Amino acid sequence: MNLNQLLDTNIESSRVLMNPTQMKEQLPLTQVVIETVLRGREAIQNILTGKDSRQFIIVGPCSIHDPKAALEYAEKLNPLANKVADKLLIVMRVYFEKPRTTVGWKGLINDPDINGSFDVQKGLLTARQLLIKIAELGLPTATESLDPVTPQYLSELISWTAIGARTIESQTHREMASGLSMPVGFKNSTDGNIQVALDAIQAARTSHRFLGIDQIGQIRIFQTKGNVDGHLILRGGGGHPNFDAATVAWVEKKLEELQLPKRIVIDCSHGNSYKQHNLQVAAFNDVLQQILDGNQSIVGMMIESNLREGNQKIPNDLSQLKYGVSVTDKCINWQETEEIILSAYERLRADRKVKLLTCGMVVSGTPVRNLMTSKG
Repeated sequence: MNLNQLLDTNIESSRVLMNPTQMKEQLPLTQVVIETVLRGREAIQNILTGKDSRQFIIVGPCSIHDPKAALEYAEKLNPLANKVADKLLIVMRVYFEKPRTTVGWKGLINDPDINGSFDVQKGLLTARQLLIKIAELGLPTATESLDPVTPQYLSELISWTAIGARTIESQTHREMASGLSMPVGFKNSTDGNIQVALDAIQAARTSHRFLGIDQIGQIRIFQTKGNVDGHLILRGGGGHPNFDAATVAWVEKKLEELQLPKRIVIDCSHGNSYKQHNLQVAAFNDVLQQILDGNQSIVGMMIESNLREGNQKIPNDLSQLKYGVSVTDKCINWQETEEIILSAYERLRADRKVKLLTCGMVVSGTPVRNLMTSKG
């Protein structure tokens, strides 16, 4: 009998990982990157507090597996974001970690070469480099926080984070969210339970103490202030969507009862599209109509989109991977993405013009009230 019989009996191997400071020295931030991230966070916070009347749209691939394709997507998205910026804040979805119901590829950080080599250090470096390149374009990014260590390597590059449906009840993730430096969206669970997300929002708003690593890799006890920018994400579940006006009204009432800000994001994918990627457009348009009809609580939407439509299984021969096609959930293609965002932009602009008219503003330089009372 010896100590080795008590420790690591199911651990096959381990590797030393460079600490966050070392990685940041290797891939430092430029001033442009810092400004992009801070501007994105501030804009989202202003939308959540009502200082900014826009909605934000989290749009991009279900997961990132090819940095080249992801950067091409960002280069297409950035000019579109600038075009609609007076009505919509566009934030690129850049998801590197994928929670699995059973097994499967866990994302670029966990297995960047998609071959079971699990070179996590390469994955973190690749993810950080991609985030820097996207931020240098001026485009803010969003991700899902899954591993509690990962934020120490990447979080200063992220403007918005989600806690996913599979981890929403996790105390670890609620504590982590309470200390994150950006707004955090909390999804309802995969079975459609919204209460667990409401519980998570309340938990993350309070102070917590928990174990974690610092910038040089030491274990520390962290005490958080609590994150007041937490908000609900409705993503459907249990075989049913939950973006309809009746459910949104019920959620608004629950938020009010809990004295939480009435701020809701609608994920147009997952259960809200019955996991059929093309139905995201119908969900998006329904949500947009609710906004146009006067809903004040819906502040954002999420869309899974890629350069090309659909998805693909990961082949044994990686040279057979189709460029710009998801290897996880099915996505709509770039053309359709551009069309629905531009359409939403035009509808919001038209709605604004109608409201200006009905409020007695101006038409061709003449006050409406004068037009209505003038002779002839």
